[in-house]
Amino acid sequence: MTENPLGYEKISKLLKNFAVPSIVASLVGSIYNIVDQIFIGQGVGYLGNAATNVAYPFSTICLAIALLVGIGSASRVSLCLGRKEPKAAAKAAGNGIVLMGIFGIIYLLVGETFLSLLLKAFGATTDVFPYAKQYASITLIGMPFLIVTNGMSNLIRADGKPKYSMVCMVVGAIINTILDPIFIFVCDWGIAGAAWATVIGQIFSFILALRYLWRFQTIHFEKESFLLDIKESMKICSMGISSSSNQIAVTVIQIIQYNSLTYYGALTKYGTDIPLAACGIVMKTNAIILAIVVGISQGTQPIIGFNYGARQYHRVREAYLLAVKWNLVVSTIAFIAFQFFPQSIISLFGNGDELYFEFAVLFMRTYLFMVLVNGVQLLSSSFFTAIGKSLRGALLALTRQTFFLIPLTLLLPLRFGIMGVLLAGPVADFSAFVLSVVLVGIELKKQKNSLII
Repeated sequence: MTENPLGYEKISKLLKNFAVPSIVASLVGSIYNIVDQIFIGQGVGYLGNAATNVAYPFSTICLAIALLVGIGSASRVSLCLGRKEPKAAAKAAGNGIVLMGIFGIIYLLVGETFLSLLLKAFGATTDVFPYAKQYASITLIGMPFLIVTNGMSNLIRADGKPKYSMVCMVVGAIINTILDPIFIFVCDWGIAGAAWATVIGQIFSFILALRYLWRFQTIHFEKESFLLDIKESMKICSMGISSSSNQIAVTVIQIIQYNSLTYYGALTKYGTDIPLAACGIVMKTNAIILAIVVGISQGTQPIIGFNYGARQYHRVREAYLLAVKWNLVVSTIAFIAFQFFPQSIISLFGNGDELYFEFAVLFMRTYLFMVLVNGVQLLSSSFFTAIGKSLRGALLALTRQTFFLIPLTLLLPLRFGIMGVLLAGPVADFSAFVLSVVLVGIELKKQKNSLII
């Protein structure tokens, strides 16, 4: 068995080697939707953009499933390898892969069966619904492939090959980017063309990810590794629940936001469709920053998990603090862009009237005001997952979305109207940041004291 460099290599070098490819791979997930949105905005208009926004919860639910199994199995693998339990690591990886396939097929069938009902629940207006249904019915076909690819990416990183994981995602994104303008403008398929471009790209990424089954270095599979074990499956899901629950909460808040914006927007000069379209653009722009944070978190996870399993707590602390520093650099750049250049960013997604740009700029500046700190909560949640404290990780993952953002989104508009929806974001971000700092500080102190004892 090859000695794992996670236990001895310099932390800064490890984080660079693992996090950078993870960042790129994570960005690709956002790029799929953003590229579609840009080309749809140019070829269909803002109603097309609103349609992709309404359909976006399907993607976030898909990601939640992928994180549940992918992060869960990868965390199990890292801890088992750190404890020098190779058979247990192989079993965790094998069961994780089987679960990815099962969940992917179930999700496709449920999504297609209840498509119209779900789109209306997601906030589709009368004008937006036809576009949203056409787009979502096609993109759902690619969801099983996306779940397996994203899930496998985490296992590949845990195996010490983050660059291969990155390549899997990048290839799909490149294909999607090439096909989008061809299908939308040359073939004149409109919003359906963007959907098919996305699906084809996801299939190519899936093929590359699946090929890695025969390339694992620290994991040696046997037939028994792929026999579904209920206890092992429960362990996997329990370790992935924090990351997954955060995505579920993201989906819930998306639905609440879309419905709140259409309701309160109807009471203003902006109407229903402008707030819906603007919200999606702002959220997907922010998703780029969050993708970087998620990439840093995913790159850090195997480092923290392995060293915690090996009781090298000083390396755990070093990896977490370095990840936070990286996040602060990215967040500072994002804050400057969102506050000083919002119209330039929004213009990339197509044209609109004066009211559209007025609201979109207001939305971006207000909702993303606390972008400087909103990544610390994600990093902290991933930290607890990596060390096997999944319940605490899940609790922390839910703080921003469930405990703060959802109640604030429901309550603040009662006093401030549509501005209340916008103000809920920065208030929730700051509250989650404070709680994250307190909980991680307590945990790091415990680890330090255990070494002294």
